[in-house]
Amino acid sequence: MMVVVVSSAPPRLRGRLAAWLVEVRAGVYVGTYSACRRQMIREQVLGGIEAGDAVMVWKALTDQGNDFRTAGANRRPPVDFDGLKLVSFLAERSK
Repeated sequence: MMVVVVSSAPPRLRGRLAAWLVEVRAGVYVGTYSACRRQMIREQVLGGIEAGDAVMVWKALTDQGNDFRTAGANRRPPVDFDGLKLVSFLAERSK
């Protein structure tokens, strides 16, 4: 199973994701694909995210049972902590 969550994504990317995955909520897409097809979808997200951000989560043979990657401007980057993938939270930049 694979889940893609996008925020502030352009309509073109949202339409492409909706062609491959089921949109269960606004910006939340779910589907089941092979690693090869998942990589193709990831490349589409990377190429079309523009100023938005995305996270892609899928079932994997890890201690956590899943793996994930992010794309775009994101305040929650993944961090490896002794083999576990955790999420760091960056403070908002003051203007």
